[in-house]
Amino acid sequence: MSALDSALRAKLTEAPVAGLSTQLRRLGIHGATIDGLRSLAPGSKVVGLAKTLRYVPLREDLFAERGGGQNAQKRAFDALEPGEVVVIEARGQVDAGTLGDILALRAQTLGAAGIVTDGAVRDFATVAALGIPVFAAGPHPAVLGRRHVPWESDTTIACGGATVQPGDVIVGDSDGLVVIPPHLAEEVADRTLAQEREDAWIAARVTEGVPLDGLFPLNESWRAVFDAETEREADS
Repeated sequence: MSALDSALRAKLTEAPVAGLSTQLRRLGIHGATIDGLRSLAPGSKVVGLAKTLRYVPLREDLFAERGGGQNAQKRAFDALEPGEVVVIEARGQVDAGTLGDILALRAQTLGAAGIVTDGAVRDFATVAALGIPVFAAGPHPAVLGRRHVPWESDTTIACGGATVQPGDVIVGDSDGLVVIPPHLAEEVADRTLAQEREDAWIAARVTEGVPLDGLFPLNESWRAVFDAETEREADS
């Protein structure tokens, strides 16, 4: 998958991350969550394809060689395509920034869908105010070179305990982030939205006072009622 078409992007935007995670597990993908991160702007949603960036632990001689100038970090941000999500491997290190306001602004200007880092963000309030969705482990005022050497981009990385490859589908909301293999994205989105419709129907019955036994999850008799009502709505 080289891009998300508008229909699939709309489905993934509607689908909650919790539901996507459930359906990935049902399809046998158990290591799909990027853990320990939160959105800088609560309530924001990110949907896009991963553009990966990897930092390695600070070694002063290597930083002297590869840390300055148009390094791997700046090259990755400059190469962003519309709809991509920068995903940064920072090894969960939270005592140095992995990006700041200028890089976030560059990503926004190029039409990136968001930024995900398992490290910290400098200029936290300014980045949050830009409007581009950013998920990070927290704020920190120190520069990148305190802990990291920007090493390479467009390679398989680890972020928040999850393996992320270039082109993987990244979806994040207030519940967290998931990595979806591109070939499963359509199926996972469809299954999630179907489950959401079922859950909404169950919630309506609970509101009416129906007890949970047999209703959640649907047993055979309740399933028949649900299917019949869904079919009537589709025909109307």
